[in-house]
Amino acid sequence: MPQLSSNHPVVAIVPAAGIGSRMGADRPKQYLEIQGQTILAHTLDRLLAHPLIAEVIVALHPQDDFFARLPQAQHPKLVTVIGGGERADSVLAALMHAPEQGWALVHDAARPCLTHEDIDKLLASRLTFPQGAILAMPVRDTMKRANLKGEISATVCRDNLWHALTPQLFPLATLRQHLQGALAAGAVVTDEASAMEWAGIAPGLVAGRADNIKVTHPDDIGLAELFLMRAIK
Repeated sequence: MPQLSSNHPVVAIVPAAGIGSRMGADRPKQYLEIQGQTILAHTLDRLLAHPLIAEVIVALHPQDDFFARLPQAQHPKLVTVIGGGERADSVLAALMHAPEQGWALVHDAARPCLTHEDIDKLLASRLTFPQGAILAMPVRDTMKRANLKGEISATVCRDNLWHALTPQLFPLATLRQHLQGALAAGAVVTDEASAMEWAGIAPGLVAGRADNIKVTHPDDIGLAELFLMRAIK
């Protein structure tokens, strides 16, 4: 397969078919509101406004009753597909609707504080990591491993450990191929990088911002609101 260049189109993929049960809300977490609009709307604003992103593909739950109400749903750069039961299924569904060649920039629906600065850093990394790369953060805290009783069983060395973030950027055709293969083989695919690792590819690591948080628990709402209030661009 010929190596892609920075001239190939960048397609953002947003898996948004989850129900977010850990939030204990009456709707999926991506539709909870912060500063007058939904978390997903904030996320899409960041992606749609980036000049190097040609298209944004959002994978939705088949019974999604919320997305069509978002103003972003009418954006000319945005298309939707029906997602699957797991994140990897939704990403693959979006990849099947993407162009044959280009770059897939996969980003969590519930990471509304993404900055264009971090997108630019990840896109620039294509020169260093033509196989693809992810935004990540070096682990700063002491890491503990627990036993089945919830007790500390070991202290884990944090050297060379990173927290995986999104976006994650890979050649479209390669990611499609390896994601299909990993799922068919029954491999555990927690993110796009894990599918590439399954295929023997070592993605690059690009240091991202600490405020690119994922809204997973109720306490995260206030923190995301604080970051958004700072009007990070």
